[in-house]
Amino acid sequence: MGDARSTMVAGAASMIGQRGVGATSVRELAKHTGAPLGSTYHYFPGGKEQLVTEAVEWTSGRIETLLTRSTSALDAFDAFVESWRRLLKSTDFHASCPVLAVATEAPELGESGESVASQAFARWHGLIAGRLEGDGVDAEESRALAWTIIAGAEGAVVVARSQRSTEPLDAVAERLRSVVADAVDGAQ
Repeated sequence: MGDARSTMVAGAASMIGQRGVGATSVRELAKHTGAPLGSTYHYFPGGKEQLVTEAVEWTSGRIETLLTRSTSALDAFDAFVESWRRLLKSTDFHASCPVLAVATEAPELGESGESVASQAFARWHGLIAGRLEGDGVDAEESRALAWTIIAGAEGAVVVARSQRSTEPLDAVAERLRSVVADAVDGAQ
């Protein structure tokens, strides 16, 4: 990540995923990342709204990179699920998706009336649906299946966090992977 600003954005995403939007503040971010309070206000003159927006965009960008690098629909699905599995394990089940936290706690956050979380989910949806279409799945089916994957994985992450186990995520992933494989196989 490198620079102090990027470290703060990643720290904000971590805090939002663990504590939620309400418990994430510029002052708490400074403590969490060890940055001087003045630096946080320097880098985020828009305050908490700017900080949360950039944390969602950072998180979304990481997922978008995984999905873009995937070579097939199944590869994209596996990468998507594995990213959440790693997050759960690396935080000892103390974190979930910051985008989901923003969607549920601050759905109005964003410019031009469309929330930053809604935009992130829409980009993921487009990439997953595009990957499915690239594997020959009908466009309408691809769109529906992409939403199913996102909603299923996001919900499974929340349940896995509450259970302090990847079992819910693994169970949902296994079923969804079968659905994705069937859709791709049926298209060929």
